[in-house]
Amino acid sequence: MQKETTYEEIVRNLKNRTYAPVYFLMGEEDYYIDRISDYILDTVLTETEKEFNQTVLFGMDTDINTVINAARRYPMMSEHQVVVVKEAQNLKNLENLTYYLQKPMPSTILVLCYKHGVLDRRKKIAAEIEKNGVLFESKKLKDSQLPGFISTYLKRKKVEIEPKASEMMAEFVGTDLSRMTGELDKLIITLPEGQKRITPEQIEKNIGISKDFNNFELRNALIEKDVLKANMIVKYFDENPKNNPLQMTLAVLFNFFSNLMLAYYAPQKTDQGIAAQLGLRSAWQAKDYMNAMQRYTGVKVMQIINAIRNCDAKSKGVGNTSATNGELLRELVYFILH
Repeated sequence: MQKETTYEEIVRNLKNRTYAPVYFLMGEEDYYIDRISDYILDTVLTETEKEFNQTVLFGMDTDINTVINAARRYPMMSEHQVVVVKEAQNLKNLENLTYYLQKPMPSTILVLCYKHGVLDRRKKIAAEIEKNGVLFESKKLKDSQLPGFISTYLKRKKVEIEPKASEMMAEFVGTDLSRMTGELDKLIITLPEGQKRITPEQIEKNIGISKDFNNFELRNALIEKDVLKANMIVKYFDENPKNNPLQMTLAVLFNFFSNLMLAYYAPQKTDQGIAAQLGLRSAWQAKDYMNAMQRYTGVKVMQIINAIRNCDAKSKGVGNTSATNGELLRELVYFILH
């Protein structure tokens, strides 16, 4: 099986001006597709060369024959020409590109941005792309991978972030990486002069997330079985429902307890063993699961997962006629803690 091309490999080759004749960028995560295609558009040609040698097409407004004809042109007073097809998932008869892929123009850099879907790798078109170009799948990150993405992104900007602040951002924004980078860029702008470290206090001030009353802190209170703190957070959520929607809280709790259930099946009940079982980036991320395993039995965790599902159904009106979201969350937290 051929090794998958990574985002880092593609960017490294582009920076070294090592170009492939075809880049097929596909997948559910728009962020990496946009980053690669924008980098090619920004850096391959000079501003003067772009006037005659850079073409941007849109899948909804063009057809595959137009794309092929554009790719077969020779560059004018330039070593390369760049042809980018955005929203390529809307192209009809895409398989006809196979004939061009068998002998692509070496002076053309053809980029197809195929979002919210993937090619069937068993088909001939995928094989031809892999043989002569780059086939890249941009996958959605898991929740557990977000803090690592945040730290890496900020490190490139020469900014650090405290672990709690990183968890707050991950919980608030979620896996939409384009939105995440936008929020992080805003935080960088608000940093006081000379400061290169993002703290929970700054997130509370500039993003509007309470550093003491949020889903991350509720999860921690449940892990520690801190009844007082958990109920204080539930009360805060009930009083501020717009900033703390129940569905987001349930998603965080369901994700944690589902992973906790998987952790019980880890061959090694160590930080490293749990991290490997759950696909976590580092062993320290497993400590919460290790702590929770000491306080919750496997049977209780299964009951909690079922209770979260029931709470979600009731919040949508199934089997519930009068309970508010605040009352539903209070009832769920009581069940988890007792």
